Amino acid sequence: MAKSLTKIWLGGLKRLIAIQSKHARDSVKRTAARPARPAGKVTAKLKPVKATPKLRTPAKRETPRPGARESRVRPRAAAWASGAWTRSFHSAPAAPGRLVNHLQYGLYVPSGHTAGPLPLVVMLHGCKQSIEEFAEGTRMNLLADRYGFAVVYPEQSKHVHAHRCWHWYDASETAGGAEARAVVSLVDALVAEHGFDGERVYAAGLSAGAGLATLLATHYPNRFAAVAMHSGPAFGEARSGIVAMDVMRRGARQDPVALIDEAVDVAAYPGMPAIIIHGDADHVVAPVNAEQLTTEFLRLNRLLDAEGDRRAGEMREERKAGVVTRDYVRSGRRVVRLCHVQALGHAWSGGDDAIPFHSSKGPDASALIWEFFKHQRRVAKPLEAEQVTARAAAGGR
Repeated sequence: MAKSLTKIWLGGLKRLIAIQSKHARDSVKRTAARPARPAGKVTAKLKPVKATPKLRTPAKRETPRPGARESRVRPRAAAWASGAWTRSFHSAPAAPGRLVNHLQYGLYVPSGHTAGPLPLVVMLHGCKQSIEEFAEGTRMNLLADRYGFAVVYPEQSKHVHAHRCWHWYDASETAGGAEARAVVSLVDALVAEHGFDGERVYAAGLSAGAGLATLLATHYPNRFAAVAMHSGPAFGEARSGIVAMDVMRRGARQDPVALIDEAVDVAAYPGMPAIIIHGDADHVVAPVNAEQLTTEFLRLNRLLDAEGDRRAGEMREERKAGVVTRDYVRSGRRVVRLCHVQALGHAWSGGDDAIPFHSSKGPDASALIWEFFKHQRRVAKPLEAEQVTARAAAGGR
């Protein structure tokens, strides 16, 4: 029976091959018998092919088309056109449970500035942002060209957080604590390699990046001369992602002074000048967070006592062009500044609104931040910084 089936199958295969061979021979014959096509005669009408438009590099100050949603400075052509932009990674100390800890970053160094070591501004992006987008939207590199400072943009890995959020609410060595330590390690390496001014290193962040900037300020105060928090959450209450979302939407439920006293030994803390910027129409991080952050930094700078009462300095308020600014001054020196921007949502004030999480509404936050930073300087004392960090990790006392 099996042999009969085999014979039947082989016979069918031979007939199929014969049919295919006959069809191929007939096709060759028809092609050979076809008359030659007269020269120059087109037998089919060809559709014209549209020419591919030539890519054009726009001028640095090119005016966008009316009504078009484009960058006002054409960021990819101009946001870092004058200086040197380098994208690389830094091998930071490995966090527990990780074999390596590679921190991606972008470094912008302006050209033509040779008058001594450059200051360094650390820019910490928010969730769902890349470092290129953050550089484009804030236009901080254009200020770096104008005033002569370098800018570094650490970038959160998507392998660590799917939306590139920093773990600002978790100071443990497996989350935000490791991220803060990696940023400090990167700063130390860049200062050593490029000769940046270690006494003029500043940290600024947006949203989750502002939260990480606060973590850097509280854990590594002697590495930074000042910090800036834009649309940032209050510090100290959140220990998990769920509580972090609650703080963002409602603010901290506990007293900000008590929270900062629990996290930091204020008596031994060296102080930290801070500027806080927030939109009054922010529905992602409620504006009350800005008030609470201001209270916390007033306490860190010992302008408030443990009861939250003013113990030093004075407050000056100004209302101008939709911005309410409160300056807290001690001995003629501005220590803490709070800027409430009217009608601004969860976005970088005065930024490039062609880039997500940036808005043309309000004053130029980058310019406000640099104006605040440039007057601040700190003599670095690494040993004291490590002691403060150790005390904070041990519970603040």
